[in-house]
Amino acid sequence: MRKIFCVLTFMVALCFPKGVLAQSPIRVNCGGASYTDSKGQVWQADTGFNGGAVSSISAVVRGTSDQALYQSGRNNPNFSAGMIYSFAVPNGQYHVNLYFAETYAPLQVKGARVFNVQMQGAAVFSNLDVFAEAGANAALVKGADVTVSNGQVSIEFDNLVEKAKIFAIEILPGVSGPSLLLNFKYPDGTPVAGTLGYAVSSSLLSFQGSAPLNNGQAQCVIYANPSALGISAQFTVNLSLTDTAGHVMWQFSVGMNPAQVNIGSVQSSALNVVVQKL
Repeated sequence: MRKIFCVLTFMVALCFPKGVLAQSPIRVNCGGASYTDSKGQVWQADTGFNGGAVSSISAVVRGTSDQALYQSGRNNPNFSAGMIYSFAVPNGQYHVNLYFAETYAPLQVKGARVFNVQMQGAAVFSNLDVFAEAGANAALVKGADVTVSNGQVSIEFDNLVEKAKIFAIEILPGVSGPSLLLNFKYPDGTPVAGTLGYAVSSSLLSFQGSAPLNNGQAQCVIYANPSALGISAQFTVNLSLTDTAGHVMWQFSVGMNPAQVNIGSVQSSALNVVVQKL
């Protein structure tokens, strides 16, 4: 089941392997030079790749306070093999954030650039279309948890339509935290078919995306570290359920300040939502 970011609440992860606790975050500015971002975090110059080509396009990207991360990227010109980034880390659990944007005007059309992403040899994002999820010149952050047992994090980009492109990679020790299962049904018990969209915004940044329901369900990550997504101030989360006919069936909005959140006892849970059929 696909997971989407759902920054409803946060939980401090406590049970990391000792080696993982000693591992510093890895941040790479793909295709670009070393860069210190708006939060004082240092991103290494492009490293860890097995091939590909640098692609630089000057663009003003919405939803980020770090324009420099989105001016250069690395794409995969090889349609017969994946472009792989590999990073040596202690065995354990990690959260990987991938930073995307569609800044090339001729490909700012739905279906113009589509690719798959694997981590540790397993599919995490299939048929990814950055423009379809975020629009033109807009930041899109996609994240996934991985378990490392061979001493390295491996991230592969495989072309489907046009060349896969990545702007930045961030690897953080630990995992997202517990999950929230949203279960959407009609009054007669029939699962809702449709798409759950999400948008997270603050005074510093915004990002958005969507995921199709699987038998009426969407699994959300209750993210453990808001600062990893650049969220350090008051923010708002908006969720919106749209059925296959394009009707908005359900909406949810919540505002929160990370400094005032303390819910260490939160566990994985489920929420059942009944909506009227239109």
